[in-house]
Amino acid sequence: MAWMRPAAKPKEPRPADAWRHELRLLLRSRLVCVALALLFLLASLAVWSGLREVARQQQTIARLADLQQQDLAAQALKHGRSGDAGSAAYYTFHSSWDPPSPAAFLALGLRDAVPYVLRIRALALQAQLHEGESFNPELALAGRFDFAFVLVYLAPLFLIALLYELVSGERRAGRLDTLLALPGGGRGLWLRRAGLRVGLVFACLVLPVLAGAACSAMPLPALASVLLCTAAYLAFWSGLSLCLAAGGRSSAAQALSLMGCWALLTLVLPTLAQAVLARAVPVHQGVDLMLAQRQAVHGAWDLPREATLAQFFRSHPEWRQTAPLPAGFHWKWYYAFQQLGDERVAPQVADYRQGLIARQAWTERLGWLLPGVGVQAALHRQAETDLRAQLAYQDAVAEFHARLRAFYYPFLFQERRFTPEDFVAQPVFRSRPAASSWPAGSLLGLGLIAGLALVLALRALGRVRPNRT
Repeated sequence: MAWMRPAAKPKEPRPADAWRHELRLLLRSRLVCVALALLFLLASLAVWSGLREVARQQQTIARLADLQQQDLAAQALKHGRSGDAGSAAYYTFHSSWDPPSPAAFLALGLRDAVPYVLRIRALALQAQLHEGESFNPELALAGRFDFAFVLVYLAPLFLIALLYELVSGERRAGRLDTLLALPGGGRGLWLRRAGLRVGLVFACLVLPVLAGAACSAMPLPALASVLLCTAAYLAFWSGLSLCLAAGGRSSAAQALSLMGCWALLTLVLPTLAQAVLARAVPVHQGVDLMLAQRQAVHGAWDLPREATLAQFFRSHPEWRQTAPLPAGFHWKWYYAFQQLGDERVAPQVADYRQGLIARQAWTERLGWLLPGVGVQAALHRQAETDLRAQLAYQDAVAEFHARLRAFYYPFLFQERRFTPEDFVAQPVFRSRPAASSWPAGSLLGLGLIAGLALVLALRALGRVRPNRT
């Protein structure tokens, strides 16, 4: 009577066995293996390129100390005996630098376009800050090949290639009905397959990052921030890819749809948004400040010297008791109209900085809608290679320049002799301390939009139905 026994209920595969089975199926695909190897290679090259660029910048900064000492020794030998403080201030350059942070190798940001080393004199400041700002706009448009570039622009393409026919491929092969009827089929099957692919992509991206972080002694909070940022961005593109992959269209149609989304979200909309932002918040270039200041300084040569000094004393009365100007050139008049040149463009400098900060704030808000922009904002903030870091460096240079003026003015306005010992006593630039900044706002925006994409993907995968004949 064995034929009367009820048929044995098929056993559901254990989760570990199911994952191993899916991994074996995935690795049988030569195309998948090649794609993952290529992504790992690109991420490794980007990290290596970033580490090499950071090492080059550190070597450049390290050479500055020796060059500064050599320059001071040469100037002390040349001008020390004359006792002329004006000549010493004019011909002595002082090095300033902005050292890269331990995370800078991941996203070089503005360090590729603006100077991270400046040689400063006690002359007008703004021209010195912005005269090295010129760069090739075509090269800046292409951007540096770093981890941020690989993550923002290339990683979504690999995810699309791995996920776009997750369902349609099975439908085309005639296995969809069988897969949906199997124990553990349906949404769990698609999530297992998609999760395996996304996990491998995540591993290909972060393994080089972990190696680079170990080489650069990157702090753990900064590393955690980068990993969260990477995971959130991959989660968004995975959710979006699964939403479209769960539809009933052909593989080609889904691939085209996803490529259109990639172009729209990473290229078209960010470019349009930046164009709108540039028009809505107009900001002049730093070179305009340099030209305005130079016009003010050069125009002072044609003004009466006494009038220039009188104007200087109104804002700096502490030097009013200086001796009258002798006939001919005098350094205190020269440095007075240099400082007046800075004060003349001070309102323009304030507008320039406020405009830049406003643009940065709107760009970060834009990251809440465009994940690619949000990822770049988060990585650049964590790497301290964004606009805020550049402005902080300029503030440090301005503070050093103020100390330099305060050091030289007693010699100039009280006409004290400048001795060789005074060369040694000149102020020395101290780089700003590393600021540990957690891009909480950008990470929160990325997390929310990634979570929304994943919820929509779960709903779409649950609606996958067998083929209708």
